Amino acid sequence: MNFHFDRDAPYYIVDYAATKMGYTTLWKRLSPRQLNFAIQIFSLISIFFEGYDQGVMGGVNASPKYVTEVGIGRPDGTVTDTTHQGGIVSVYYLGAIFGCFAGGYMADRVGRINGLLMGALFALVGGALQSAAQNSNFMICARVVTGIGTGALTGITPVLVAETSSADHRGGSLGYVFIANYLGISVAYWISFGLAFINNGYSDVRWRFLLAFQCVPAFVLVCCIKMLPDSPRYLASVGRQKEARELLGRLRQHRNTPQEIDQEFFEIVTLTEERQRSTLQFAKILLGKGGGMHPNLGRRAWLCVWLQIMASWTGTTAVTAYSPVLLKQAGYSTLVQNGLSGGINTIGIVGTLISAQIVDRLGRRVCLIGGAACLFAVNLIAGALYEASLYTDKAAQYAAGATAMLFLFNLGYAATWGTVAFLVPTEIFPSDLRAQGNGFGITGWALGVGMTTLVNPVMFEALTSRTYFLFAGLNLIWIPIVYLFYPETCNRSLESIEALFSTESPFYWKMEEAFKLHGDILVEHGGNKNEEKPEEQMIA
Repeated sequence: MNFHFDRDAPYYIVDYAATKMGYTTLWKRLSPRQLNFAIQIFSLISIFFEGYDQGVMGGVNASPKYVTEVGIGRPDGTVTDTTHQGGIVSVYYLGAIFGCFAGGYMADRVGRINGLLMGALFALVGGALQSAAQNSNFMICARVVTGIGTGALTGITPVLVAETSSADHRGGSLGYVFIANYLGISVAYWISFGLAFINNGYSDVRWRFLLAFQCVPAFVLVCCIKMLPDSPRYLASVGRQKEARELLGRLRQHRNTPQEIDQEFFEIVTLTEERQRSTLQFAKILLGKGGGMHPNLGRRAWLCVWLQIMASWTGTTAVTAYSPVLLKQAGYSTLVQNGLSGGINTIGIVGTLISAQIVDRLGRRVCLIGGAACLFAVNLIAGALYEASLYTDKAAQYAAGATAMLFLFNLGYAATWGTVAFLVPTEIFPSDLRAQGNGFGITGWALGVGMTTLVNPVMFEALTSRTYFLFAGLNLIWIPIVYLFYPETCNRSLESIEALFSTESPFYWKMEEAFKLHGDILVEHGGNKNEEKPEEQMIA
């Protein structure tokens, strides 16, 4: 192993080009841009799995062979037991709740990468079991196993992205990663569209291949995820400061000065607390009794849970999972239903690209409030158009307008709530609890999506298109809730965000006042970025 002195860094660093590389250190051969790109790519694959598995059941439920296999309807594909149908779909989210906490706990103890590996293994096994399901009970068990993997992947991936991104690009980085969510949903719908032509849709391959395909991204993660490094903040939290500083330098070298990198590193080290390998204390945190040196963890946890529940009740699950049902109500043929369903979910990719451009410019609060206002209007118009189509001889024209609203809904949701609801929970928890803390956000996602997928069939059966008026009203309620209680985390370092919660007041303007008083981490903790740190004098 060779050493050399870097003029831009106040300490010796390892010349890894001359060091023998192993499987888990292949990343050290990459340039800073390549390393950041590799993290983005594998994060994309992880979220692609989540998106695909979220969208796949729409096509599976439309398969007559699946309907009879699990006993929820007649041989022609007509579902007669909507409660059973919704239960099979939503039980997956119970597994996700367990997976996000178990994966988060593991990620905070043995690393983000090891946590992702665990999630990928569960995802791979669960996907294989789903594709081999022989009855309803088999399918339910397989869905739970897959949910555990999805919960771990969805809980840890945004944390890895947030911790390896700079403060001014954190939202955009996660926005680009969540393109894979809509890409996964779209792929699921388009594969379903193509398989519907096999034997006129009456074939086992129509639903078994759909479920088996999710094993592909899971297998790639199992094979390759260990080639990535852990995040600098995790390394610092376990006392590996030298490795953390070296990795941070690699991640930032292409866009930050050495002084800016030092500033970020000193903030990380200043707030690093010796981790306590204690048992899970999620209930204690939710009750506001956990925290230690980190104030108001309970409030942070509830903010994460409710943010995702609100996101689920904007109406997104109705559009994503039940768009074929909605389009059937509009009077379209089966072929047109499948094609439009794929298009509706594909438009989400465009929305996520928009989100990546605006979330760091406009801020999290503006995106949430503006998004809720947009979704309120779209739901209101969609409901009105569907209702009008029932009482006119121009039903086809009204139905086409209502379908256009579904496209606009997915575009608006993906550009705002679709990214921000997953971003905020990764920002408001301290490094040593971030993966576990993000578990509260994924719990809210699982509860919200699981609840809505369970009741959506019943709601649309009872209320039909009037369900959109319910979603419109809920979006209107979310606006003052976000305005009052959710702080702005945009363009603030993950360490300085801690200052927002130094006040007992839950209102955002009080949190802003607290940030002005305590937001300078180094001054607040008596540090000085110009001081020579002991670890900088050591040879790597």
